[in-house]
Amino acid sequence: MLIDMSIGSVSSCDAPLDLLLEADPSLECIKRYLDDSTCWVAWSGEQAVGVYVIQDMGDDIHELMNIAVAPGHQGQGIGAKLLEHAIEFARQQGARRLELGTGTFGYQLAFYQRAGFRVMAVERDYFLTHYDEPIHEHGIQHKDRLRLAVEYGKAGHEEK
Repeated sequence: MLIDMSIGSVSSCDAPLDLLLEADPSLECIKRYLDDSTCWVAWSGEQAVGVYVIQDMGDDIHELMNIAVAPGHQGQGIGAKLLEHAIEFARQQGARRLELGTGTFGYQLAFYQRAGFRVMAVERDYFLTHYDEPIHEHGIQHKDRLRLAVEYGKAGHEEK
């Protein structure tokens, strides 16, 4: 059941770091991209229940740097609404492609594929070289990162 919520942009200094850390365990990595990005927060009343960060990478390419939903609010459609918002925001900014990086397994991969993202590259050993601490999910260590993308067609719709 989707809760009553609104989505609005916030400055990087007002970004909910606790939520961003749900999707990216490295505060150092978050701080590296946050200032050059646009941060959008899903609010339920006064409470931040979800967030995403998107960055213009140049050459009409945007990257979804982070997307997260508060643990107590997961499974309510908030993440899907945030992802839909991010896809539309990038389109409105004139992007020809929206990219992201994610692990090679787990619920996140299916989440992005359901929204129309397709694999465009594999970055071998990404999580081993970019994070000080190992990242595990379901007892498996993340090592490689997948690059996924949604391509926008000339009419402003995703290409399938």
